[in-house]
Amino acid sequence: MIPRYSRPEMVAIWSPETKFRIWFEIEAHACDAMADLGVIPRENAEAVWKARDVEFDVSRIDEIEAVTRHDVIAFLTHLAEHVGSDEARFVHQGMTSSDVLDTCFNVQLTRAADLLIADLEGLLVALKRRAIEHKDTVRIGRSHGIHAEPTTMGLTFARFYAEMDRNLSRMRDARAEISTGAISGAVGTFANIDPAVEEHVCDKLGLVPEPISTQVIPRDRHAAFFATLGVVASSIENVSIEIRHMQRTEVLEGAEFFSMGQKGSSAMPHKKNPVLTENLTGLARMVRSAVIPAMENVALWHERDISHSSVERMIGPDATITLDFALARLTGVIDKMLIFPENMLENMNKFPGLVMSQRVLLALTQAGVSREDAYTYVQRNALKVWEHRCDFKQELLNDPDVVAALGAEQIEEKFDLGYHTKHVDTIFARVFGDES
Repeated sequence: MIPRYSRPEMVAIWSPETKFRIWFEIEAHACDAMADLGVIPRENAEAVWKARDVEFDVSRIDEIEAVTRHDVIAFLTHLAEHVGSDEARFVHQGMTSSDVLDTCFNVQLTRAADLLIADLEGLLVALKRRAIEHKDTVRIGRSHGIHAEPTTMGLTFARFYAEMDRNLSRMRDARAEISTGAISGAVGTFANIDPAVEEHVCDKLGLVPEPISTQVIPRDRHAAFFATLGVVASSIENVSIEIRHMQRTEVLEGAEFFSMGQKGSSAMPHKKNPVLTENLTGLARMVRSAVIPAMENVALWHERDISHSSVERMIGPDATITLDFALARLTGVIDKMLIFPENMLENMNKFPGLVMSQRVLLALTQAGVSREDAYTYVQRNALKVWEHRCDFKQELLNDPDVVAALGAEQIEEKFDLGYHTKHVDTIFARVFGDES
């Protein structure tokens, strides 16, 4: 992943140094377990741990791999250079390369999930704070991009909070599903290695044994993991699109923070563009691009092939690093986002009173007017507001059919803005519980 969209802690999970360190731990813990079983001498198992503090030479491993054309063998050869060839002769006893590669990959994905879970928790804090801050900040709700009925900015933030809270649950589930390891040998039968070795290694690495592996861990787990990343990315885009629409000049109900010295355009000095949320929309596309290849990795030939390998070498780092960056960026956007309540009211009143049309419609039906006639009465007055920007309430007061059914006082009452926000507390209690 390019540095521009990367954060160091997530990048470190996918570094060659981290990968080789995990490979070493898998092999060393396996040797311990085999020594406990009496399969290999205890002194040989202990000798492997001489490499505990070694910084494995990535360039040396690459040099060996250029000859062997096998990454795990190259690593084992380099490990023997540190431990001693005689002492290391029992390393990888009864194991296959996938035992190392798959278990390591799942360790990395589990660690990546931990960072993503923390990212989501941070985002939820920001969304909750802004939701409570603007619980009663009235704005117009829109359907199809058109004014619908009043809502509040707090409900908008609360909606995104609830969505991200579901994503947090999904991410925790994905972490649990991917946290398995396999040290089961060729084709997964444990013919040359005791299942106790797998149990020991998994326990040391914070994994659980894969119930049944072939020569690889089943890839439906990985498909579910990357699908979860795709859902989280789509939610990021959902929030970003809302902010981008809010920042449009004709709307300007909210905007990304514009820092001192920031420039919006190389040509037009007046510009303040929603560059961060546009960037997030693009990053979401990249994370989702990993989902289909992960799904296609599920179907492998017989007990294994390596068609999945090249895919995972790319999507593992790219998807997790990108999503980590995107979640952190979105949290910053929410934290610093500018809100313009006056513009919200001005936009809502652009067509004066029009957003109260449904309440008038319902009142007419309750007063005995058929729904068809009630709709006709309301719509003919609403269309005048669309065309001439006149006042909807005044037009209703001038309509004899509406006045005959409701009376002037009841028409006036139907334009109370508080009617639309009376259940905000109920919704907040559902989302945030007592803390709302």
